Amino acid sequence: MQSSETNITKKTPTTEYQTLMQAGELKPDTDQANAVNALEDLHEALLSYSRTDRAQDGWLSRFFRRTDSIINSPKGIYLYGGVGRGKSMLMDLFYETAPLQAKQRIHFHEFMLDIHARLKAWHGLSTQQRKLEVKDINHMGKADLDDPIPAIAHQIANRATLLCFDELQVTDIADAMVITRLFHELFNQGVVVVSTSNRIPDDLYKNGLNRHRFLPFIDRLKKTMKIVPLNGPIDYRYDRLKGTETYFHPVNETTTNALATIFFRLTDRNIEDRDKVPSGELIVQGRKLFVPKLARGVAVFSFKRLCANPLGPADYLAIARAYHTVIMVAIPQFNKENTSEATRFIHFIDALYENNVKFLCSAAEPLQTLYQSGNMGFEFERTTSRLMEMQSEDYLIRGHGKHIYA
Repeated sequence: MQSSETNITKKTPTTEYQTLMQAGELKPDTDQANAVNALEDLHEALLSYSRTDRAQDGWLSRFFRRTDSIINSPKGIYLYGGVGRGKSMLMDLFYETAPLQAKQRIHFHEFMLDIHARLKAWHGLSTQQRKLEVKDINHMGKADLDDPIPAIAHQIANRATLLCFDELQVTDIADAMVITRLFHELFNQGVVVVSTSNRIPDDLYKNGLNRHRFLPFIDRLKKTMKIVPLNGPIDYRYDRLKGTETYFHPVNETTTNALATIFFRLTDRNIEDRDKVPSGELIVQGRKLFVPKLARGVAVFSFKRLCANPLGPADYLAIARAYHTVIMVAIPQFNKENTSEATRFIHFIDALYENNVKFLCSAAEPLQTLYQSGNMGFEFERTTSRLMEMQSEDYLIRGHGKHIYA
């Protein structure tokens, strides 16, 4: 008698990609097919890979290993290309089917916020507390207690053998220096990395301050990860928004359902599964910011959650950096009674606009009459202008992120 297990198709990046193709969600694309093949190869390699086995090598092999040597772990993958080409979608297929329990998928900006929070926490530890943090890091020898990077890398590696990063980009000198050393440690500890980016590795932190100090990271990345281009002919993100209304009014069941339909189209989900859409959270300056609905870089918030609560520019910037598309429901008409909410809304739209985030919403009134009265008419004129531009084709085809370095 045949085991029932033999009748169950093993899910891999290839099987999931073929399912989307057969459903008509995707069109033939040579770059995507090549990327899926690379992800499938990594999937197979991970079936027999264990980082913990490497961590238990004898002390003699660790002693003779050069600290900058590339250990025998599977090569990760760096997917790069234009906006909407399916980078995040393919990485999600890979992550969801990856044959590991110890894995994490996170937006790169959110990851760096977490790292900076860890760095800050380390500097608040006493000498004795730091010693406790490094006591089980068996490859460090005499640890430099003023250097938190090895300990942080060890914490991350213990939690995840596989790290999947969405939208890897570097625009800040502080991030650049931390990334160089942190990823050196992570790669040495056998962590496998898969990432997406709008930039080829050689263009990361291009024209940045003291960029020469960042170049070792680029070199190591190219040795440790397979570089896979994804520049097919179809911008799926724009293709699914093209000709679609992005500003709906008034706030009622019809406009709410219209936004829900767009959300499910953007995230390759069935609208019948609306109760199964996961929530999420962002860590902002040590605080948790709840995201009610989140899938494939598309986040859904109510106006009340983001603008009636005491949030500020840091929260809105974190959202703008983390998600390529934001849907907001139930924006009220603004007047002198809700000036605080109007101020927060202005800051929120500024953050989205400056980071090229796609924005869809339902509002109580047409855009031209959304601001009724109060002492912020001049400031809101700019917001109205930006909201109008954010509906244009030129805006919708832009890549996500504030690209400071051209």
